[in-house]
Amino acid sequence: MTEKQKMLSGGMYDPGDAELLELRKIARRKTELFNATPRANILERTELLKSLFGSTGQKIYIEPSFHCDYGENIYIGENFYANFNCVILDVAEVRFGDNCLLGPQVGIYTAMHPLAPGERNSGLEMAKPITIGDNCWIGGHATINPGVHTGNSVVVASGAVVTKSFGDNVVIGGNPAAIINEVPGS
Repeated sequence: MTEKQKMLSGGMYDPGDAELLELRKIARRKTELFNATPRANILERTELLKSLFGSTGQKIYIEPSFHCDYGENIYIGENFYANFNCVILDVAEVRFGDNCLLGPQVGIYTAMHPLAPGERNSGLEMAKPITIGDNCWIGGHATINPGVHTGNSVVVASGAVVTKSFGDNVVIGGNPAAIINEVPGS
């Protein structure tokens, strides 16, 4: 297996691999260009994002600054919005359903490091995919950790640290996040 194949399958991989370094370099160039493109050039900004991501719906909008590792492992549904300073570490796949909203400074992290110091010091990494369902709203400063899957119509409170998966129609918050309410009208 290549290091990229290991990475995408959730195995231990070497992030210093030449192919992975080049893919991250390409993503950095595209995000730097996106972040520097004036708001008035909305079509150009949208096309840059669509060329960066694995797939997108037609209607997507992200405020700069935006940062990711690879971009090609991010799949976005229709009617997507991310506010300022969003970071998506897409070492594994990150999938968003339709009608997802992200507040400012949301962090979505698939990347993981070994717990044991010897393994961690080796420089090897691993990752777990993240899936966000349809009609989800992630509040500002929320963190979504590796392996999390949310159902549809989930609201993540501002500042929440989501360490496990949740089903449909819930409001979650806290650190670690827990169900604090049901979504009205569900």
